[in-house]
Amino acid sequence: MKKIKLNAEEKEIMMAVERDEFLPVTGKALEEIASSIAARKKDATLTIRVNSKDIECIKKMVSKKGIPYQSYISELIHRAAHALT
Repeated sequence: MKKIKLNAEEKEIMMAVERDEFLPVTGKALEEIASSIAARKKDATLTIRVNSKDIECIKKMVSKKGIPYQSYISELIHRAAHALT
């Protein structure tokens, strides 16, 4: 069997699982998690023209947080869409 190399974060998660620090999720909590994941499923492509300086500002801001800028913009669109409903 091929040995898998884990990074530091993955090793910490694995150790936490081995220490039984994770609890099974069932019922309403599981439904809420599944619903949240499904709501963020990306199944459409959007092409828009935007100001390049705005994109650069967003890239700088989210790079400090370790977030891909396209994921951040997608989340903003998701939140805006659901704030209107």
